[in-house]
Amino acid sequence: MHLASAERAARFRDIVKAHTHLEGPLLPILHAIQAEFGYVPDEAKLVIAAELNLSRAEVHGVVTFYHDFRNHPAGRHVLKLCRAEACQAMGGDRVAESARQMLGIDFHQTTPDGRVTLEPVYCLGLCACAPAAMLGDRVYGRVDNHRLADLLEEACR
Repeated sequence: MHLASAERAARFRDIVKAHTHLEGPLLPILHAIQAEFGYVPDEAKLVIAAELNLSRAEVHGVVTFYHDFRNHPAGRHVLKLCRAEACQAMGGDRVAESARQMLGIDFHQTTPDGRVTLEPVYCLGLCACAPAAMLGDRVYGRVDNHRLADLLEEACR
C-alpha cells in the first residue's frame, strides 16, 4: 500500500480507533496494521504509542517479541520452516540449509525478485509429521528436499 505519510498516519489512527474498545487492544491493532500494510512500519508504532498512551519502546518491544510481526515488507510468498526440536530431530536442519541454498537467502530475508521471504518458526503443530513447513496459509508435513523444491517452484511461479 503506497500512501503519503499523512494519509498513512491517518489510516494508522483509524485502525487504532477501530480497536480501542477492546480490552488489551495492542495485539489486535498490530495484527490489523500488518494485515493491511504487510508489516508494522516504524511510523505506525509512533501513532499507536501516542493513541494508546504507551511509550514507543513498549510498542516496539511487543512487535519484536512476537515472531509473526514484521518490521519490513515480506515477499509475495512467505515460507516458514519449523525450527523446533521435533523438526530438527527429523531433518529440519537439512531442509533449512537446502531452502537457504535454493533461494540464495537466509532466514528473515527476501529473494531479490521479491517473491519469497524465508522465516523460521518455532512449532507449526505438526510434530508427528516433522519436519514441517508453511507456505502462505497452508501447512505441510514430512518436508524433504524434494517436497521443498516443489513448494519453492509453486512460490516462484
